Amino acid sequence: MQAPEQNIRPATVADDLRARFKSAALIADQAQLAAAERLDALAARLVDYEPQKNGGGFLSRLFDKKADAPKGLYLWGPVGRGKSMLMDMFFARVAVRQKRRVHFHEFMAAAHRRLFELRRASSESGGPKSDALDRLADEIVAQHWLICFDEFQVFDIADAMVLGRLFTALFARGAVVVATSNTEPARLYEGGLQRQLFLPFIDLLQQRVETVAVAGPMDHRQGRLMGRRVWWNPADGTAERALARYFGELSDGAPSGSVALSVAGGRELVVKRAAGRVAWFQAEELLDRPLGAQDFLAIAERFDAVLVSGLKPLRAAQRNEVRRLILLVDALYEAGTVLIASADADPDGLVAEGPHAVEFQRTASRLAEMQADSWLAARWALASNDTSL
Repeated sequence: MQAPEQNIRPATVADDLRARFKSAALIADQAQLAAAERLDALAARLVDYEPQKNGGGFLSRLFDKKADAPKGLYLWGPVGRGKSMLMDMFFARVAVRQKRRVHFHEFMAAAHRRLFELRRASSESGGPKSDALDRLADEIVAQHWLICFDEFQVFDIADAMVLGRLFTALFARGAVVVATSNTEPARLYEGGLQRQLFLPFIDLLQQRVETVAVAGPMDHRQGRLMGRRVWWNPADGTAERALARYFGELSDGAPSGSVALSVAGGRELVVKRAAGRVAWFQAEELLDRPLGAQDFLAIAERFDAVLVSGLKPLRAAQRNEVRRLILLVDALYEAGTVLIASADADPDGLVAEGPHAVEFQRTASRLAEMQADSWLAARWALASNDTSL
């Protein structure tokens, strides 16, 4: 009896990329291919590697061939060049069980919270607070020693001050880092407060990762939405299937799952469905919960495209829902985040009555503008040319 055919995924990132180029699923990009080959080489080096237990002393480093951690990779370049897609393809294939893919800001927010807890526990027990960072590094590497960071950027002085000590501890324990960024390592935290104190971290990073420029001439996101509907009325099955296609295309097939965003004030906002730089919400998730401007700003900062299903006309009594919709659109508009939505009304029909109806006219105008090819092209182009963020 003949065995059923199975879909066999290409063994390497480079092979997968070539297959996608050949099928026209992706436009051929030699910079992407070169980066894919570097990722495959790292995956091969990781096959026989595992970190030393208990940090590894001099004798263990002398006699154990696995002691020296392979250098990681730092993929950098303008937005839209496929860096996150390549890292996700690598992450799915690399033969490492203790691995994690995480947005860099989410990782740092969690690290700060855990450091606070460990320092408080040390203080209450009379122990030294300085041990907290080493304990945090032990916890991280025990769970996952291959860490893939998406959107590696440093804006916050609190992050800048802790990065050097934390990453020194992680690398000392054998951690391997893969990262994507819009900024080359030498320009991280450029213009930041007390940057001279941050420079040793840059030196450390450049010692522990190989820098790979992914800077092909094309922003692969441009043109994907040109001439296509981004506002679907009515919010029916056809609209949902369209949003599902957009979600897959714009995320480049990145794995879908929940994401916890850090919101100003120390809160977390859980996005139930996200992949790469794309999030997909049901309208009630955004409008029926007590969310505010800071929540929507966190969403707009984290994602390049936001999909919203099932918007409905809002009644006069739904003042809170109307206000949240206004804040959401303002945040997305100012950040240049693409909005794709299904709704049972056109923008000017979402709020036709009530105390916010006049104010919503400006929001409706913005929603109409955000559907235009000229707006989409200008926003993608702005993002592509800005490598300072």
